[in-house]
Amino acid sequence: MPVVEPITNHPEPDEPRPLRESMALALSGGGYRAMLFHTGTLWRLGQLGFYQDRPFDRMDASGDIVSVGKLERISSVSGGSIVSAKLALEFGSLEKLGPVEFDKAYRELVVDPIRHLADTTLAGMSAKGVFKVIKYIVMPGEVNAHVAKALDDALYQGRKLQDLPDRMRFIFNASNLQSGAVWRFSRPYMGDWKVGRVMNPKFPVARAVGASAAFPPILAPATLNLQNSDFDQYKGKPFLRYAPYTTSIVLADGGVYDNLGLEACYKSFRTLFVSNAGKPFSVQPKISVNWVSLGSRCLDVMDNQVLSLRKRLLIQAFKDRERYGAFWDIKQDIGVHKLPDCLPCPYDSTRKLAQVPTDFATKDIETQKRLINWGYAVADAAIRSHFNRSLQPPENFPYPESGV
Repeated sequence: MPVVEPITNHPEPDEPRPLRESMALALSGGGYRAMLFHTGTLWRLGQLGFYQDRPFDRMDASGDIVSVGKLERISSVSGGSIVSAKLALEFGSLEKLGPVEFDKAYRELVVDPIRHLADTTLAGMSAKGVFKVIKYIVMPGEVNAHVAKALDDALYQGRKLQDLPDRMRFIFNASNLQSGAVWRFSRPYMGDWKVGRVMNPKFPVARAVGASAAFPPILAPATLNLQNSDFDQYKGKPFLRYAPYTTSIVLADGGVYDNLGLEACYKSFRTLFVSNAGKPFSVQPKISVNWVSLGSRCLDVMDNQVLSLRKRLLIQAFKDRERYGAFWDIKQDIGVHKLPDCLPCPYDSTRKLAQVPTDFATKDIETQKRLINWGYAVADAAIRSHFNRSLQPPENFPYPESGV
């Protein structure tokens, strides 16, 4: 077996690069809830022109308009990856459209298929969700492979990573349980910095998204069977470039490592937008002592600590003017953005949406509409308040009859 060299000899290759004067968007995990919330967020960004191949502007504290480049990257996790991948595959039909044409096309090409998927249970704690998982378990193959097939049938129709657009980099993040690093799926490559990269992978989008959404223990692992020869090398040879790290890669939900999907953006881009629809942490007065419940609670506490650190790092960078952009959260009161002409989103109503389960179980029609409306409205408020107040406000929600 090859000698394992010290980790300090192999810094992550994109870490020391200077920041790009352009923009990136991160979409969190959070099951169907996040998928629908981000569907609304992506809707509003498209209306504002973020997908067009042109530099964008921000308004600084003095009111001056400053160019910050164009949106070049969308990084996602789990539920965020489901809708991001659908947007990616339809991107060529959307990027050059004006607001009116964009609305119609986005609804038909992205929103309607996503809502159709939200009518279908893949997994969850309901009787129907548990039955579906049991059915997957007794069938040949991994549970995650069956989930990926269901996603493919509903949204991706056999498309590969090479079918993703070239101009906009879409990244679907999973967690490599062997190396402990983020495994990225994208058009140029898939891999992580410890194991190496498979360049120009002809890999199914559905399997990449399935791995990004492989929530443990029910939907994990997602195992990739490759060959050592499939891997290219970074400068400064990866130190786990040998079997089984290169031949049987064991992946889980990207949220195990980074539920915001932020790492693939933060190290490279000056201007950042982050949409968080993950499970809010809740205090518990009584803690169950059975091993399953106690273990789950410990994981929640650890995840909350990591998430809080990432959020504080981002917000402080905004305050220090080291970074620009905006952060919005499914559990926020829209009033925190202090925007007088934001859409009406009573906190009592949006707080209930933040309590919708983060599973892959059917969401009723009104919940679907309200989650999309909420993601749309809070993204609009955050971007216009913290990034550019000269942007025009929306006329109404995507589904005005439902509100939030």
